[in-house]
Amino acid sequence: MTTAWQWRVIALTRCGGIVRDIQAFRPSPTVLFSLTSFSVFNFLRCFGCLLLGVMALSACDVRSGASTAGIGPDPVASPAAPAYVGATYAPIPGKPQPSAAQLSAIGQRIFFDPSMSASGTQSCASCHDPAHAYGPANALSVQLGGADGRTPGPRAAPSLRYLQTLTVFSEHHHDNDGDDSIDAGPTGGHMWDGRAGSAHEQAGLPLLSSAEMGNASVAMVAGKLEKAGYAGEMRQAFGEDVFKDPAAAFKAAGLALEVFQESPTDFYPFTSKYDAVLRGQQKLDAAESRGLKIFNAADKGNCAACHLSERTPDGAFPLFTDFGMIAIGVPRNRALAANADPAFHDLGLCGPLRTDLADRPEYCGLFRTPTLRNVAVKQAFFHNGIFHSLDEAVRFYAQRDTAPPRWYGRGVDGKVQRYDDLPSKYRDNVNVEAPFGQRPGAKPALTEAEIRDVVAFLRTLTDADAIDAARVASAVRPKPSSRN
Repeated sequence: MTTAWQWRVIALTRCGGIVRDIQAFRPSPTVLFSLTSFSVFNFLRCFGCLLLGVMALSACDVRSGASTAGIGPDPVASPAAPAYVGATYAPIPGKPQPSAAQLSAIGQRIFFDPSMSASGTQSCASCHDPAHAYGPANALSVQLGGADGRTPGPRAAPSLRYLQTLTVFSEHHHDNDGDDSIDAGPTGGHMWDGRAGSAHEQAGLPLLSSAEMGNASVAMVAGKLEKAGYAGEMRQAFGEDVFKDPAAAFKAAGLALEVFQESPTDFYPFTSKYDAVLRGQQKLDAAESRGLKIFNAADKGNCAACHLSERTPDGAFPLFTDFGMIAIGVPRNRALAANADPAFHDLGLCGPLRTDLADRPEYCGLFRTPTLRNVAVKQAFFHNGIFHSLDEAVRFYAQRDTAPPRWYGRGVDGKVQRYDDLPSKYRDNVNVEAPFGQRPGAKPALTEAEIRDVVAFLRTLTDADAIDAARVASAVRPKPSSRN
């Protein structure tokens, strides 16, 4: 039986939890009404719970005939530490508070420093070249790294641009469009599988990856930082003792890299032709206009369903991604070293690099939707770098289901194995919405002329400082893919 004291504890705990929940929640104006209703309901529940506790305590005292004369005051709990204590961005008592300019300058030095790798030859910029929209400067499916500088990475290196509004991973995402009734499902997080919750966490992963920067430990990274030419700047920004604790030095480097990657000029310049069109400064030509129309049409390209192409309700320019997780059945890249083992499969959200969702089969094969800004600069497409031209990547969308032999290999029985980079038990996860979903041999969603128009439009998404790199990429004309 619940005692009167227990009722009191339950009441206070529930009310405290409600207050904490409301304090932690930051409502937008569009959901203020629903929050108000929620708060009123929970206030009444809280008040009723408190009243119930008081009544139960009184009843207990009356029934037992107990006197309260000898009972001392309730013990007073120690005040809880403020929520910001220990948080990444919170000031630390007794430590200097670095400015954004300091952090950005240090982050830039780290980003371009090859000594931060085990090989001493590879920096962050080796895979994320500023001249290529902070993406790879070559056509390799995956970049090479590791202690010897020749170890293949696990996945294609993406561009680091236009990630400033990327949220932490959530299994239930609601867009900031005023309609919270629509659950967009798994969304967000850095890396292809969303396993990093922030840019500073993401920055640390390559530093410690045996196939990327190749450092064996946090202490190894901290030692390199202490010997770097900018160690003095780090001491000035984070305190003279920043290198006494390797974890603190590593955290400081991640924070500096994150702030550097928030530089508008470098990481979200919005200087493409399409941005000029949105500003009313330029117009799309005929092919680009047709391409945009096909891109947006739900019964044709349907690209804008995931790669949003219009201004947001609050007026922000589109990022051409919803950051959602999706399985599109990309063909297996048999050129990758890991795929030499037929039992190996990169399942994205459910592993092997991400481990916390390994028991969620409905997530196997899902990867985060990348931005299409600067997509014309790329020379390797999708998480496994299977395609090497923009035309072929768009063609895959148009013909995946109508011409499976073009894209997928055959099994021992000689039959085409659709979605051959996924075990059969996960193939129902593959998206079949337009432009997918047709039967083999049917008319493709897009004609060759329409594919060219879509590609023409996609080229308008190239930032001004990456146009030369896009020209180089467009000159690469690999043979059409065949998986037979």
